[in-house]
Amino acid sequence: RSNPEEYLLMGRRLSLPGFIATLVTTWYGGILGLGENTYLYGVQTWFIFALPYYIFGLIFALLLAKRISIAKFISIPDHFHHYYGRSAGIVSALFILVLASPAPYILSIGILLQTFLDISLGWALILALGTSMIYIWTGGFGAVIRTDIFQFILMYGGFIILLGFAWGEYGSPISMISQLPETHIDPSGGMSVQYILVWFFIAMWTFVDPGFYQRCAAANSPVTAKKGILISLLFWFIFDLLTITTGLYAKFALEISAPLFAFPLLGMEILPPIIFGLFIVGILATIMSTVDSLGFISAITFGRDIMWRIQVADAGKTPDIDRTMTPMVQKGLFVMAFLALALAVTIPSVVRLWYMTGSIIVPGLLLPFLMTFRTHHINSVNIIQLMTLPVMIAIIWFIMGNLTDGYPFGLEPFYPGLLTSLFIFSFSGLNGSRDRTKIPG
Repeated sequence: RSNPEEYLLMGRRLSLPGFIATLVTTWYGGILGLGENTYLYGVQTWFIFALPYYIFGLIFALLLAKRISIAKFISIPDHFHHYYGRSAGIVSALFILVLASPAPYILSIGILLQTFLDISLGWALILALGTSMIYIWTGGFGAVIRTDIFQFILMYGGFIILLGFAWGEYGSPISMISQLPETHIDPSGGMSVQYILVWFFIAMWTFVDPGFYQRCAAANSPVTAKKGILISLLFWFIFDLLTITTGLYAKFALEISAPLFAFPLLGMEILPPIIFGLFIVGILATIMSTVDSLGFISAITFGRDIMWRIQVADAGKTPDIDRTMTPMVQKGLFVMAFLALALAVTIPSVVRLWYMTGSIIVPGLLLPFLMTFRTHHINSVNIIQLMTLPVMIAIIWFIMGNLTDGYPFGLEPFYPGLLTSLFIFSFSGLNGSRDRTKIPG
């Protein structure tokens, strides 16, 4: 643990199998939400929660993965600090702290444990957080990877078993689908085209996803980073087929008052008790992999990208200061746990937590981050404007929508936030040419 890169990025030795396992598992923390949406809206789930992410994931792999690996930064705030200076680095860290919060996924585990273990939600949340913190504290990123490999096996095994039993119990997927309501085989799920497009735009979150960045930075080579994402896309496609087909079986077979539990309730209906227990463990493993990953990223963000950066600015960068990086991240674990618990208790809705944080924060990070991959970049004097104003507009839009029971002009907060970012960039002289060099900060 004395070497910060060893603790934070596994010494940048992440192999292709480990890269694939960790990227695939951490992408499905919202597994209960997938079941809920499939039960309610059918194959629409694939068109809003799968296809857009394949597209942006492919673009990320082809255009960004190798360059992130070559750059050798540790995190997105580290990246911002290099190109835009200290202030932008800390602002981006504050944004990432919200964006990477494991709160929605801790809430998912808490609800699951509360339901099946008959314990209070508060204790369930503490149990979920405490379990992940123990091995992250001691093992860092290496511990996250080792558990993700095991969780990869559990998540695929669990859903393959559930699909097999559903097939045997209710007939083939083709015969089952032919008996579903028309809305469940409609790509829109009965929703408007604008609604579907909103989710395509939200999928641009992929470009500033701190998990993607961390895996590419930790890869043992640029080729591993690129190839790992491309192969992960294939595994995501397979897992989406498993989960969406199973969700459709749940719709076909069950009348459920709480669609969030579509997968567990289908399992309870058709699986033998021991196998059902293993399936629940598989769901917990799927969610826990995301909690581990985002919890560790949040700890790095607070401990290294905020507190350690402030300490370096005050004391100057020395070997002694470098040695404080890992302890700072470990302290950040406790801050992450407190913030995640607070968010989960304040906004006890998995989908609302995820949607709100993405819609508000992504517009402030997306364009500034992508601009660093051009030959020229944005003038540092105005970068704070470009990062903060879109977020402020999105927050105001969100508040107005909640106060008036409808967003102005029917636009979700993401749109005015992103439009503000594009407006500032296009009309304020920020896209002027300037060689891309490090800005002291």
